[in-house]
Amino acid sequence: MAARISWKQMLVRIDWLLVLSVVVLFGFGIAAIYSVELGRESDFALVRRQLFVLLLGLGAGLAAMRFHYVQWRNYGRVLYLISIILMIAVLLFGTTLRGTTGWFVLFGVSFQPVELMKFALAVELARYFSEYARRKFGWKELIGSGLLMAVPAFLTALQPDLGSAMLLVGIWFVVVFFAGLRWIHAAALAASASFMVLIGWLFLFAEYQKERIRVFFNPELDPLDSGYNVLQAKIAIGSGQWFGRGLGFGSQSQLKFLPESQTDFIFAVIAEELGFIGVLVLFAAIALFLWRGLRLAQVSRDHFSTFLIIGILAAFFVQMAVNIAVNLAILPTTGIALPFVSYGGSSLLMSFFMLGVLLSVAIRQRPADLSPSNMLQ
Repeated sequence: MAARISWKQMLVRIDWLLVLSVVVLFGFGIAAIYSVELGRESDFALVRRQLFVLLLGLGAGLAAMRFHYVQWRNYGRVLYLISIILMIAVLLFGTTLRGTTGWFVLFGVSFQPVELMKFALAVELARYFSEYARRKFGWKELIGSGLLMAVPAFLTALQPDLGSAMLLVGIWFVVVFFAGLRWIHAAALAASASFMVLIGWLFLFAEYQKERIRVFFNPELDPLDSGYNVLQAKIAIGSGQWFGRGLGFGSQSQLKFLPESQTDFIFAVIAEELGFIGVLVLFAAIALFLWRGLRLAQVSRDHFSTFLIIGILAAFFVQMAVNIAVNLAILPTTGIALPFVSYGGSSLLMSFFMLGVLLSVAIRQRPADLSPSNMLQ
């Protein structure tokens, strides 16, 4: 075990470009939430709650950064099992919100166990593949890791929360891709996925989920209900043009045409009010975040930290890609938040916690490639 690192050493070794990307992303989010609140003539309760969760998230992130990342290898299996138990418990005792029984609500505070499972799955996959890192990737590794993903994904689909279930599948797929997935495995996965979609459509998908998929292919089927969100998001994005309408002046968000504007469709708010230039800056921050994470994975000195970073980055990447794709009408509405940007307690809290884990790896084993003098290489 490495010697304990002081706060001063942490400040010197921290990846400030990674931190900067998160600051920019959160800045976009809080500005968009503030703008949405302007149109509601409210007391800015959402802004205050988001800032409060930010403080909690910073505390969780600092604690995760202080905690040695190697310890997660010892506690990963326990964390995974606890997450499974919570996901079973939420099916039995959870609160149903927006058609999904996936929340615990205590004293007015809500928590989604699947948010914890995102991290738990990343840790457990990192432990699994670090043990088999010297072996050639084969069917045993594909099936063994797939079972680790399948259990929580199935429990999530039962809520039913298809978006979060697909997120867990996405985390697993990205990790196995970097672990050495071969074309024959990819072909088998494609066939299995097609079969599971058929089974899901026949037995698992709720009617509103089927309706979302139908409307995705043709929003005009129900322009005033199921297709309404997609159509309004497209209008909002298109009306932003180059420089946007300005914060607080977006017609779709300010006149309440755009539902879930502070969560699922916050990207549309940003596009409408800050325009194409604002979206480019947002994309640049996302690219910077992913680039610094991949750079850290590239130079990591042990297999566990490499796969841990890949798993965490996969969680962020899949959420970012799916949320933006939904806003652009490339994918059906899923309810996936945009990390660090969308309003939400448990999602934002876990995002900062996972950021802290990334920084824990960086400050303890960052080689010369990630020294301040080489940050831009």
